[in-house]
Amino acid sequence: MSDTARPETLRELESEVGVLIRRIRRVIGERARAVHADLQPASYLMLTYLDEHGPMRSSAIAETFDVDKGAISRQVQHLVDLGLVDRTPDPGDGRASLVSVSDDAGRRLGDVLAHRRKRLDERLGDWSDAELTGFVDALGRYNKALDDRLSD
Repeated sequence: MSDTARPETLRELESEVGVLIRRIRRVIGERARAVHADLQPASYLMLTYLDEHGPMRSSAIAETFDVDKGAISRQVQHLVDLGLVDRTPDPGDGRASLVSVSDDAGRRLGDVLAHRRKRLDERLGDWSDAELTGFVDALGRYNKALDDRLSD
């Protein structure tokens, strides 16, 4: 790639990433509502993280998402009120509690995940396995290159 083409390619990359971000925001909202009509997108992300990683303290969630502990506490309470998470005493420290995905939420998330993957497979049906694998590899490399390096 020439030195004159690279800036334009980087501009196009930023533009395509912007489209991706807008699409992701919309899709996360749809998925959140598919799990529960009153589930907020940010809480959906936290719920899926809990589903993938298992029970944890609210403080660990706050650290993972780099969000104020008070905000996480409010989100957790909202999820408890919706019946999507359970709180149990932390066996390592009785003063603390662990937050985990409720059985009902686990089933709902599983249904959303299955639907999401089916739809994605349909949309990318004309992609070869090699193209799909190449895209996954390139996206992983992109994310790794930018991990903790961007300040804006």
